[in-house]
Amino acid sequence: MSEKFTVEIISPDKSIIKSDTIEVIIPSFEGEMGILKDHIPLITFLRPGIIEIKDQIERKYFVEDGTVEFSNNNLLILTSTAKEISNIDKKSLSTIIGKVEKKLSEGEITDKERYLLSYKLDTLKNINQ
Repeated sequence: MSEKFTVEIISPDKSIIKSDTIEVIIPSFEGEMGILKDHIPLITFLRPGIIEIKDQIERKYFVEDGTVEFSNNNLLILTSTAKEISNIDKKSLSTIIGKVEKKLSEGEITDKERYLLSYKLDTLKNINQ
């Protein structure tokens, strides 16, 4: 019996990936969440972080936001910001990090914005290493 389930990441203009996998780790507001076959049904929101899709090869995608639904061994991730980490160049990454640090240093942002920007900054710095 297979231990695989279907994962699909969709952006407004295209399907980014659809494949069978054995595990997906998502960055949700509740924390990092591992999804395996036969996980309980789930609907949650993504925070900035990395989606890890584990099978024969491991693929990683940077996301800033989105929604996740898991039902009947189908994981559907809807996001406008999924970028495969291997396709992100270091120069643009450094530029984005600078913009996020500048925005965080401004005093006129809400606690929610500060929370999201902090996770975004930490994730981008980890990718940049």
